Amino acid sequence: MCGIVGYIGERNAWPIVINGLKRLEYRGYDSSGIAIADTGTFNVYKKMGNVACLENFAKDKNKDGTAAIGHTRWATHGEPSDHNAHPHSSGDGRFYIIHNGIIENYLALKSELVRRGHIFKSDTDSEVLVHLIEEIQQIEQTDLLEATRLALNSVTGSFAIVLLDRLDPSQLIAARRGSPLLIGVGDREYFVASDCSPIAEHCNKVIYLRDNELALLKQEELIIKRLDNVIQPLQMHDLELKLEELEKGNFEHYMLKEIFEQPRIVKDCMRGRIDLKVGQISLEGLKNHTKQLKAAKRILIVGCGTSWHAGLIGEYLIEEYARVPVEVEYASEFRYRNPVIGEDDIVIAISQSGETADTIAAINLAKLNGATILSVCNVVGSSIPRLSDGVVYTHAGPEIGVASTKAFTAQVTVLTLMALFMAQNRGTITSSQLIELQTELSTITSKMQTVLDVNKAVKEIAKRISAFGNCLFLGRGIGFPVALEGALKLKEISYIHAEGYPAAEMKHGPIALIDANMPVIFIATKGPSYDKVISNIQEVKARKGNVIAIATEGDKILKEIADEVIEIPAVNECFLPLLAVIPLQLLSYYAAVMRGCNVDQPRNLAKSVTVE
Repeated sequence: MCGIVGYIGERNAWPIVINGLKRLEYRGYDSSGIAIADTGTFNVYKKMGNVACLENFAKDKNKDGTAAIGHTRWATHGEPSDHNAHPHSSGDGRFYIIHNGIIENYLALKSELVRRGHIFKSDTDSEVLVHLIEEIQQIEQTDLLEATRLALNSVTGSFAIVLLDRLDPSQLIAARRGSPLLIGVGDREYFVASDCSPIAEHCNKVIYLRDNELALLKQEELIIKRLDNVIQPLQMHDLELKLEELEKGNFEHYMLKEIFEQPRIVKDCMRGRIDLKVGQISLEGLKNHTKQLKAAKRILIVGCGTSWHAGLIGEYLIEEYARVPVEVEYASEFRYRNPVIGEDDIVIAISQSGETADTIAAINLAKLNGATILSVCNVVGSSIPRLSDGVVYTHAGPEIGVASTKAFTAQVTVLTLMALFMAQNRGTITSSQLIELQTELSTITSKMQTVLDVNKAVKEIAKRISAFGNCLFLGRGIGFPVALEGALKLKEISYIHAEGYPAAEMKHGPIALIDANMPVIFIATKGPSYDKVISNIQEVKARKGNVIAIATEGDKILKEIADEVIEIPAVNECFLPLLAVIPLQLLSYYAAVMRGCNVDQPRNLAKSVTVE
């Protein structure tokens, strides 16, 4: 949440920072702003709305400078407005800050600063931080780096910040705790950003700042120290992000592009991990933890949103094949309970970004209790993999659309491989079963492409859904988490109220809502619960509900009783989510487009939830 871009070097900073903000707009688009400086010139431009509003506002203004900081905001403290947009300045107008995170003790700090004569111009917690830095700098008569270090030691909460000094634009100061921040290394130039996307075209080396680290950036110098003033070695990593992965190509929206990328992404997830000749699953990130996996008495899966839905599917798969009890927890609830965690437990954390604040807190709680931490993540070098004992990367590439699509199928693919890997190591699956499942899994991408090929038929059904204000998604067994994910997609991008339920639970409440104005989408493929689902459909039809069924190809029964049928290829029950979720993603996408919604930037939502 919130996007940060900074630059210092010899080039004109404006195009670098404004284009970087466009690439980070999925992290927040309530307002944006840039401060840009050079010797003898300094300008600040801020505007409510998306980055295009800022760009238009500054079109004819002076944008010269070789140092700049930029921010795109997702509001926490203070409504979206010009005066709440970043950057924020100190009282004397010397220091400017951009900030991602939440300063939890800002009210106490603000009260003391007001008592000392400081006047605030915004409603944000971020402005308090730059006034605090100003206060310390004046009292201690120290430089900006030291003043920032001292200030951050008195701050409670999370932050990723970059500071620009109006009187000394030859330097930037950056720091992080609990929010991602990285430094791109060029030739006599440095870039600062929330993630790799805004700097991928400018450099191929990055340094990932760790929690409680502070950086001084100058053209000819880079220093990183901890907040306890200990200098840190520079640990550079190769930046492997491809620029074309950040473009929409021929697609109207990033979300649609990412839906259609899924067969390739799933193939990338499996590459090098399935060996049909030997009949083995190989997961490099887990190979040092086979002893713990064999001995595990319980597995806890933690995640948020779509990652939590993927975790529910992981629960079905791990219990089915590895025969270990699994509990799936919302990370945001897990962290505030006093959960019973033992040294024999394994905690699997799932996060696309690797920076989800609640999931990080859940991991830290589990580590304190001695559990083994494994993670499923997309972003190499992010916080969650660094906190984990072992990690399996999804290799999904950047996901720009705020509504997660390819990240979900990549997570499900990895969890499927993990379930089979555990079963293989625990001896709870025969060699013939494993080879049979591996063989079918290796063909899943062609079946996914078949589902994508019914795109036009799904679009027609979406026309009907787009006219309604409510929708119900129902499924049984492993189809239930798919129903939850389908409902989440529809509500977050089309603003149609949607709920997912186990189909059998319909009779315990939701059936009261069913009438001719309630579309009901069933995951109704052939499987162990098929007959039960057919009965549930009959119950809906008896109350004049509109039934849309996700059905196995060639199902004649459903064609007789459902109002609309979307067919998917026959598949083993355990692989059903990888196919069944695709038409639900497409339904949500087309319904949102037809309702005139901003598909890639749904209201009130942002990617990578780095605050509570």
